[in-house]
Amino acid sequence: MSRFDPRGKANRALLAGVSEYDHAAPDPQGVAGQLPAVRHNRTTLEDALHRGGVFGAGEVRTLASPAPDDFTGALRRACREARGLLLLYFAGHAVTSTSGNELHLQMRTARVLTGHGLPGSVSFSQVLGELAESHAEQVVVILDCCYAGNAAGIWHRFDDPKRKKHKILLLMSVQPNRCILGGDADVATPFTRELTRALDAGGDVWLSELYAAVKERMAAAKYRAEDDDPQRPQALAPPWDPAADVLLAAGPAMPPPPLAGDPWLLRLRALLTRGAGEGGGREGGTPRAGRWGVGGEARGREGGTPRAGASGTGAGEAGAPNAGAGRAGGREGGTRKTGASGTGAGEARGRKAGVGEAGAPNAGAGEAGGREGLAPGAGVRKARARKSAARSGRIVPAVLLALLVTGAGGYGILALTGESAPCGPSLELRVLTDPDLEPVIRAAADAYVTSDANTTGDGCRRSGVTVNSAGAVAVVTALGERTDAWQQPREDDNPQRDIGPQPDVWIPATRADVDRVTSAAAREDRVFARLEPQDGPLAYSPVVLAVPKARGAGLDPTGGSLAELLADLEPADNATELHRSDPESTDSALLATVGLYGDEPGARGAADARAAERRLARNARPEPSAARLLCTLPGDHAVDGRSTALVPEFLLKTGIGCHPATRVPRVAAYPDDVPGLEPAFVRVRWEDGDRDAEARDEAVDRFRTWLTGTDGRTVLGEHGFRSATGERGLLDAASAPEGLAESVRPARRADPSTMDRALERYGNAHGPGRVLFLLDSSGSMAGRWDGSSGGPGILKQTLPGLGGEDEYGVWAVHGTGDRTHTTLLTFGTHERSAAEQALEKAVVRDAEADPSGALRDALEFMRERGTDERPQLIVYLTDGEDDGRLTGKALEDVVDRARGAGAPVAMVSLSSSGCDQGRPAPRIAEAGRGRCLDVGDDLVPALHDEVARTGTGEE
Repeated sequence: MSRFDPRGKANRALLAGVSEYDHAAPDPQGVAGQLPAVRHNRTTLEDALHRGGVFGAGEVRTLASPAPDDFTGALRRACREARGLLLLYFAGHAVTSTSGNELHLQMRTARVLTGHGLPGSVSFSQVLGELAESHAEQVVVILDCCYAGNAAGIWHRFDDPKRKKHKILLLMSVQPNRCILGGDADVATPFTRELTRALDAGGDVWLSELYAAVKERMAAAKYRAEDDDPQRPQALAPPWDPAADVLLAAGPAMPPPPLAGDPWLLRLRALLTRGAGEGGGREGGTPRAGRWGVGGEARGREGGTPRAGASGTGAGEAGAPNAGAGRAGGREGGTRKTGASGTGAGEARGRKAGVGEAGAPNAGAGEAGGREGLAPGAGVRKARARKSAARSGRIVPAVLLALLVTGAGGYGILALTGESAPCGPSLELRVLTDPDLEPVIRAAADAYVTSDANTTGDGCRRSGVTVNSAGAVAVVTALGERTDAWQQPREDDNPQRDIGPQPDVWIPATRADVDRVTSAAAREDRVFARLEPQDGPLAYSPVVLAVPKARGAGLDPTGGSLAELLADLEPADNATELHRSDPESTDSALLATVGLYGDEPGARGAADARAAERRLARNARPEPSAARLLCTLPGDHAVDGRSTALVPEFLLKTGIGCHPATRVPRVAAYPDDVPGLEPAFVRVRWEDGDRDAEARDEAVDRFRTWLTGTDGRTVLGEHGFRSATGERGLLDAASAPEGLAESVRPARRADPSTMDRALERYGNAHGPGRVLFLLDSSGSMAGRWDGSSGGPGILKQTLPGLGGEDEYGVWAVHGTGDRTHTTLLTFGTHERSAAEQALEKAVVRDAEADPSGALRDALEFMRERGTDERPQLIVYLTDGEDDGRLTGKALEDVVDRARGAGAPVAMVSLSSSGCDQGRPAPRIAEAGRGRCLDVGDDLVPALHDEVARTGTGEE
C-alpha cells in the first residue's frame, strides 16, 4: 500500500459524541454519569477537520448524543457515500463484555441490565462489519472512551475471509482494560484536546505523525486514567509502515520567500529579527524548514511542534519571556494564563472583545478571543506601545510593530510571515427541533456553517451550529413549565439531561407549539425563557397517507377526509395496515391523530379514541419519528407491501434511503382535515443569558437570514418541502418523486387547543387499562387445567403485561342458570403476586357453562366502566365444549352487544379448531374488533401481547 492522500476524493467524517444520557447515575441501570466535556470534543474536532483541508464542505457530520439506530443509520450512510477516506470518531461511555472480547459503545439510551445485556449500545464488532463493507479506500477509527484499547484485539479476532478489515486503522485513547476520566466540563477530554492540537500543527499531518505527537504530548502532560494509571494512547500495530499511512490534515500552502532584489523587505526582516531575537518556546527557537518568519518560529512544548493556535511569528508559548510576535498560549493552548509575560504581538484571550486577561503584561497588539468576538484590543494599544518603547535595545522594532498592528489591525505582521490570519473559537448556536425535522435542519446547518454568509474575510467561521431534537411534547412542556429547572437543573428535574442544552433557536414543526408554550407559561409564577417567533413559516409539508402504489391505484388522492380515505382503502383489501409514529414524540404524528380522532377546533372529536387507536397496526411501541417508521417497514417485505403510513410528505423523498432492501413504492393521499407541518423559526432568550447577547443575536440573525433566503430554501427543497404560501408548490419540483401532487390545497392550520385535546385523548386511550378475564371452569376443562399450558397457567403468563395502575379481575365461568360465574379476583388494581395466588386457587367445577350468559354479563360490566376512553379488553378462555349454547338468538345477542360495548373481546380456545370459520368465537371477536386465538396460533405470546397492549405492564 502506498501513502494515502485522500484530497480530491469523496471523503466522509462521522463524529459521534455522547455527552447526554437518558439513564445515568444514580439510576441503578444507568451509565456512570453525564459527559459534558464531550460536547467540546465534537465541536473542536469538527473545527480542526474543517481547517485541515482534507474534508470538504458537507463532508464532516457530527452526531450529538445519538440513539443506537441514529448512530448505525448515519454510519451506514457514511459507508455508502465515502469513496476516499472514511473517518469515524466516537466519544462517550463504553463497557466490555465479561470476557473482555467485545467492546460496547454506549449511546444516549444505554442501560446496564443484569443478565439482560446492554440495551442502547452498539458493539464494536458491528461497527467493524459496517466499516469493512464500506466503499471507502481507507478507514480511520478514533475512539475516546473507556477500554478503547480493547478495540485492537477485536480487530485481530474479527472474522474477515476477504481481508477487508486491513483498510481499517485504529487510534485509541487508552490502553486495553483501562477506564479514563470524564474530563472537565469546560474543555474537551485530554485525548481529544491533544488530538486537535496535533491536527492544527500546520503542514501535512499523517496518521503516524499524529499518533506520535499525541502520545508525546499526553506523556509530557502526565494525564492519568482511573486508579492513577498513566493514560497512554494506542494505535493498531505501531510502528507504522511509512508506506501505509493516511493524510489527515494539510496546512495552507506556504508563500515563496521574498525576492532577492527586494532590499526593503530584507532590511525590515533583519531589523525585526535583531529586535525580537531568535528566542522561541521552551525547547528552543530554531525556525522550521521552508518557512520564513519574523524572528524565530514558535516552538511548542514538545520541541519543534507549534501548539494549537500558536502562529509561528516569533513567539512561543505563553510564559516564554520576551517572545517575538506570537499568540499567547493558554492553560491548554486556548486561553491565556494569568501572569503570562512578555509577548511582542501576542493574542490575549479574554471574555470581552479587545481586553486581555488581567495580569498578562507586555502583550503586543493581540487579538482578543472571547465569547463576544475576536476584535483587536484597541483599548490597550497605547499602554502596550509605552511598555514596548521602554524596553532597552528594542525601541525601533517596538515602534515598527506598533505601527504595523495599529495600521493593519494585526494583519501586517501575519502577511509578512506568510501565515493566515488566526481564527479564534467561533460562537456555537444551539438549535432544538422536532425529531422529524432534525435531518433537514442538520443538513441546512451543515450547509450554512461552510457558506460565505458564515465566513469572515479572513476565511474564519463566524459561528457553529449544533442541532439537537427531542420529543415535541417534552419540549413544549419544558419551555412552558420547566424553564427554571432548565436554567438550574435538579436531580429530579433536569431538562438539560432529558432534552439537551438550552437552545438559542427552536424550530418546532408548527407555530401552534409556540402558542401551547405561551399558554402554559402564563400559568407559571416565573418563566426564565422568552420566545420570539419569526413571522411566517419556513416551509410547508402536508401530512399524507403514504399508500403502497399497488393498493392506491383506485384511490382519489385529494379532496377527502382521513376517515373517507381510510374507508376507501379498507374495502379494497382488509389486510391493509395503518401505521403512525409516536404522537408524544413528533408533531406530524400528533396532527395525524387529530385527523384520526375527528377533532376540530372548539368541538370534541367525533371518533372514539380507543376505536381509532385500534385501527392502527399492533406494535409493541410506536416509533419515535416518521423517518424511523418508514425505515422499519421494509424489514418485512410483506408488511411493507400492505402498510399505509401517516407521515410528512417530505419523507417520501428523503426518508427512503435507510434500508438495503428494495422498498415498495408509495404514492401520497392528501387528507383535507389533517393540518400540515409549517416549521417556525423561534429565537429563545434566557434570563441572565446576556453576557454575549449581542454576538449571539448577530449569529442567530445571520442563520435565520440564510435559512429563509435562496440557499436555505434550496436545502429545504432538496429535502422535499413545499412553499409556505400560494399554491404550496414543491420548492424543488424537478426532482420530486413519482406519486406527489404538483400543488396542494393546505388543510386548516394546526390549532393549539385541538392538539392538546387530542394528546389528552391519546393518553387516555393508552393509559391504565381495564381487563376482565373469563376462565371457563366447567368440568370439561379438567384435562386442560394444570401446568403452564392449562387455563390458569396461561392467564398467569399474561399478567406481566399489566401494571400497578391497571384494573383487572377474573371470573370463573360455570353454571347455566341465573348465576353464570363466580369471582376469583375482584375487579380493581392488584399486586401481581395477589393475582397469581388467586389463579392458583382456581378449581374445576362439576358443572357445565353458559358462555352466552357470561359474555353478556361481561360486556355490560365493561360498558358501564368505559366512559373515559381508557383501553379495555375482555378475555374469554375456553375449551369450546359448551359452544352449543352459543348459537342462534343467543349468539346474535352476544354479537350485537360486542359491537357496541367499546371493549374488544379476545376469544381464546384451547381447541385446535376453535377459530375455524363458522365457529362462534371468530364472529364474536370480529364484532368487538378483538382477536380469536387457538392452539394453532402461538397462543401464549399472542395473548400476552393483547393484554400488554391494553395494560401498562413491565414488558
